[in-house]
Amino acid sequence: MHDLPKPFWIPLFPLQTVLFPDGVIALKIFEVRYLDMMKTCFKNQALFGIVGIEEGTEIQSPAQPDILLSKFGTLAKIIEFDPIQPALYMTRSIGQSRFSLLQSKREKSGLWMGEVQLIASDPVMPIPDELSDTALLLSEIISSVEKQGLLESQLPFQEPYHLNDCAWVSNRLAEILPLSVTQKNHLLMQDNPRLRLDLIHELLEDGVDLNSTLH
Repeated sequence: MHDLPKPFWIPLFPLQTVLFPDGVIALKIFEVRYLDMMKTCFKNQALFGIVGIEEGTEIQSPAQPDILLSKFGTLAKIIEFDPIQPALYMTRSIGQSRFSLLQSKREKSGLWMGEVQLIASDPVMPIPDELSDTALLLSEIISSVEKQGLLESQLPFQEPYHLNDCAWVSNRLAEILPLSVTQKNHLLMQDNPRLRLDLIHELLEDGVDLNSTLH
């Protein structure tokens, strides 16, 4: 097992959602602080961090950073960058490693910076028989959306699909389940992908309507 790097600082992009490793997120960038940050990250092939907003809103005065950021997040790498206007970028980024957020600060520009500690990657773990229905459900959803030609807009997953891996299946389901940022972060922080999938299985059994997110 490789040693994890020491904590380091990265620009943060707080959102009302959570990105998981290998997940793809589309972002429309129009605020000056993020235009500069994303342009620099794309130019230098640098990573930024996506963290959930658990309380408050990001749209406010830099002098009043009344916002509660999640304690966990995911590094993101820009894979598509389309500057359709000087002050409007369309981007797609893919999730990399998870991290814990040790501390954060807001710069005068309003941009958030965070000191992060990377978390070890999930081990590859085959899906046990008792949780196979979760993988089947995800497979059926992917097939249905692909047939409609809506995969990129509704389920922005990137191939290859690892439908027999606890981490991949749990991450994709966690992204599309209609859960709060706090609940999604609870799933993100689980170090055991089998446990993460167990928790999702329980949510589905409790009646969480996965299909409601696809309409």
